[in-house]
Amino acid sequence: MSQAVTVPDFAAVEAAAARIAPYVQRTPVLRSRSLDALAGAQLWFKCENLQRAGAFKFRGASNAVWALDAAVAARGVVTHSSGNHGAALALAARARGIAAHIIVPEGAVAAKLAAIEVSGATVHRCAPTLAAREAACEAVRAQTGATLVHPYTDPQVIAGQGTAALELLREVGPLDVLVVPIGGGGLAAGTALAAHGIDPRIEVCAAEPSGADDAAQSLRRGERIDALTPHTVCDGLRALIGAIDFELLRAHRVQVTTVDDAATLAAMRLVWERLKLVVEPSSAIALAAVLARRDHYAGRRVGIILSGGNVDLQALFAGYD
Repeated sequence: MSQAVTVPDFAAVEAAAARIAPYVQRTPVLRSRSLDALAGAQLWFKCENLQRAGAFKFRGASNAVWALDAAVAARGVVTHSSGNHGAALALAARARGIAAHIIVPEGAVAAKLAAIEVSGATVHRCAPTLAAREAACEAVRAQTGATLVHPYTDPQVIAGQGTAALELLREVGPLDVLVVPIGGGGLAAGTALAAHGIDPRIEVCAAEPSGADDAAQSLRRGERIDALTPHTVCDGLRALIGAIDFELLRAHRVQVTTVDDAATLAAMRLVWERLKLVVEPSSAIALAAVLARRDHYAGRRVGIILSGGNVDLQALFAGYD
């Protein structure tokens, strides 16, 4: 890991919780007897789909925006995002009264793009490759002086994402396991920091699409995979794991379970039916991972972070307008 990067710790998560408290929702925790029975475990669902901007991403974005000093903040912020982080950063920037520039790749989910635009950010389109996203981001940063707020490798973003697990643990008491989705790794890394800052014995598990399993491969090999073409319905989990996130996952012994898209969509339907919550596939994968390893979780107290609920309803109801 580069020495130039400040690696966040539990104190950073606690500082983030205090910093963003005036701006974020303290999201509810729900239970379901029928889902407990299916899993053979006690499940606590942290409902970040009910967070502002519809996803946990608002936590990290808010922490990054409000951590900037006034002179730096005045030049605005920039990021690249397929949706949830872009919308979250746009909303956080609007709350502070500064400009936000969001680089959005072609093919982004329409509902997520609309959320970015409605928050007043300037949207810049680019080709759907990481290289194109990063190049466009650097061009805007150089032109405007805006601060880059990376979706998952920014230390302030990672610390902010950890506040969801911090809230969950302090509300429901001791848990044996925390399960979160993983894409770039910011939520998983922040969750590990929060969990092990409270109790080093808590097991942290990450759920990853089998068609975008770079985190699982990276942890098996002991080195980060930096080239993989994702194929998954979980549009929020298509990013490759970041370097700082990978090192934090290794340090905190985070386990990764891969799940196929069919199981993820089945779990999404269960959440819609049993909890009466709208969640996106990238969120439902955490429950799918628990159900896929029922023997591993049996009889345990399990926290599940439902990471977001920004479903493309226009596509879902196409032909019924």
